[in-house]
Amino acid sequence: MSDEQSHEPSEITYAEHFHPARPRSLRHRARVKAPVARRSVAKDGKPTGTNPAYVSWLLSQSMLADANEISRQFSGQGTMWQNPFANPGPRQAVETASVWFTAYPLSFITRPGESFLGAMADEALWNAFSTIGIEAAHTGPVKRAGGLSGWQTTPSVDGHFDRMSTEIDPAFGTEAEFRAMCGMATWSGGTIIDDIVPGHTGKGADFRLAEMKHADYPGIYHMVEIEPEDWNILPDVAAGEDSANIDAATEEQLAKAGYIIGRLQRVIFYAEGVKETNWSATRAVVGTDGVERRWVYLHYFKDGQPSINWLDPSFAGMRLVIGDALHSLADLGSGALRLDANGFLGVEKSAEGLPAWSEGHPLSAAANHLIGSMVRKLGGFTFQELNLTIDDIRTTAQAGADLSYDFVNRPAYHHALATADTEFLRLTLRTSLELGVDPASLVHALQNHDELTYELVHWATGHRDDLYTYKGADITGGELAESVRRDLCERLTGANAPYNLVFTTNGIACTTATVIAATLGITDLSTIDSGNDGADTARIMRVHLLLAMFNALQPGVFALSGWDLCGMLTLPPDEVSELLEQGDTRWIHRAAHDLMGVNAGATRSSAGMPRGTSLYGSLPDQLEDETSFLRQLQAILAVRKRYGVAVAQQIDVPAVSHRGMLVLVHQLADADQLHLTVLNFADEHVSGTVRSEHLVPGSEVSDMFTSKGVTTVDDLNSFVVELEPHQGHSFLVQRAGTEDV
Repeated sequence: MSDEQSHEPSEITYAEHFHPARPRSLRHRARVKAPVARRSVAKDGKPTGTNPAYVSWLLSQSMLADANEISRQFSGQGTMWQNPFANPGPRQAVETASVWFTAYPLSFITRPGESFLGAMADEALWNAFSTIGIEAAHTGPVKRAGGLSGWQTTPSVDGHFDRMSTEIDPAFGTEAEFRAMCGMATWSGGTIIDDIVPGHTGKGADFRLAEMKHADYPGIYHMVEIEPEDWNILPDVAAGEDSANIDAATEEQLAKAGYIIGRLQRVIFYAEGVKETNWSATRAVVGTDGVERRWVYLHYFKDGQPSINWLDPSFAGMRLVIGDALHSLADLGSGALRLDANGFLGVEKSAEGLPAWSEGHPLSAAANHLIGSMVRKLGGFTFQELNLTIDDIRTTAQAGADLSYDFVNRPAYHHALATADTEFLRLTLRTSLELGVDPASLVHALQNHDELTYELVHWATGHRDDLYTYKGADITGGELAESVRRDLCERLTGANAPYNLVFTTNGIACTTATVIAATLGITDLSTIDSGNDGADTARIMRVHLLLAMFNALQPGVFALSGWDLCGMLTLPPDEVSELLEQGDTRWIHRAAHDLMGVNAGATRSSAGMPRGTSLYGSLPDQLEDETSFLRQLQAILAVRKRYGVAVAQQIDVPAVSHRGMLVLVHQLADADQLHLTVLNFADEHVSGTVRSEHLVPGSEVSDMFTSKGVTTVDDLNSFVVELEPHQGHSFLVQRAGTEDV
């Protein structure tokens, strides 16, 4: 905890001052008493397992130790039984906050000397959010991340998703500032969404104690002690490193020897010579008992992100994760949590010759149910951000997180834009509905911190041999996924758009604005608006609003980032060359941006990210301009809120008369009213027909933005609509014979 924080349970926080009447929360109670003795142990002697001072110091940094202390304070408390928790509540979560700002702390430009959390607590920022229609902010991970090497900390290997402490990282601010941010959000009618990472940690104190075989710490991870006589099959660890990835042959050898379960269904972040399997071997480590050991441990992601074992008899991993969640919700004041890497919480040996079972494992569903239930018991909600098959999204929605990130339709709407053809997008939308995934349970987003993913796991892995009708022919799911990937790469990268880069096998590093630039035929970002008095930016903005309409004018959460709000472009690779050395091209789309226009002279964020090019300007500047991106977005969000689109029912994705058109039909709360989202993904004028069996002849059709009548549904359950290039409409259909009250 921060040095200035009082540990007295009677102290009332700034956040709690604004929460006293909220019954679905523990915030009306005194703040959780934080673990003490943080950073109080002297760093004396060698950093080895036989040095009691070093072991004590590690314990003072341990997440598991914190979790044990925090969790005891909830046992036997009546407030733990006041909220329903068994079943996910997606629509309740959407009603709590349906429009989110997703921050990325490393790229946030603040006033000189101001922290990220301090900036996020700014009243002017929340006034701007309120004006636009933003109801929640997801901070991204702000707790300490990375690892420990001896007495020294090592930097994060994955944008702070390798958490190693419950402390707020001083690089982002203090716990007092976090609570102030929560209070300001509540004062403005919003909420704060924090993160927990149930799939892995960093290589912090907990992992180092596990390597030393201290107490039940090895039970946190999927790690196996290798007998000294078998060390010869393990790879050598290079000087300056603490582990080495094992190759496929060694993986198979260790599996046959009964040490590990071997090959998994896929290797995320595969890179030859860097990560060829999901297993790495540690160097020799001296334990607290003086015995030297080598371990092999599982990491679904990078080697600095050891995977948590959710079914070890000690349940140490589960205790660590739940303790972290309790800290974020009841101590810091968050109203919700993002579950990162939560689809890989179960792993099991399969039949001989087959990869180990991990994705879609029942243990993942059970673990997510436990996490989601605990958060709901505390009055919050959760969302998961992992690329899963539609079947797995449906399964997790039954008893896990309240909401899931929409990785199904996200690459599909980019494909629709890139090809001016919505066929694949209509296929993904219909498949989701057919398989029982309610759009209201999804977070529909523009850009976030990750790449534009085109893994398309539903088709490429889960249903790769199933047949689908596409472009007039029957093709397999695997062939469909490959066709879509090829289209996206050809149109959004390479000579057509050298400013966007492929990211391993996962997707494309880009911003929403540079996706649009590529589809508009702009090959050089430096030429935007050159000699055309802002015409290029106006075209990009128009398409950006079209994509915002797709995501916002359907049931569920609508999320967007600072890169979207400011219209940010990608960075030239040479500006982040050191960050790209390991092949992580995503850093080009994480440009620093000055959301509130408070530091015009800054060339970098306080974390060192270079400032990028903003096409739209800061929030205050845009709110002064009635023609700006934000003012037009504000109008879209106002319609969404006025008519309750976020909690409507999607009932049809009908066929269209032009390949660039998309029509979504939603049943509103009033049984006599339908909402229609009608979009043109083509860069040409379209005169099309909207037809659906849900349209009753004689029904009145009006424009939701102007409230003016447009036309009447004809006897063929249809009406004609005119669409300019990249234009969208939002229509209200009043059933014939009823009146709009």
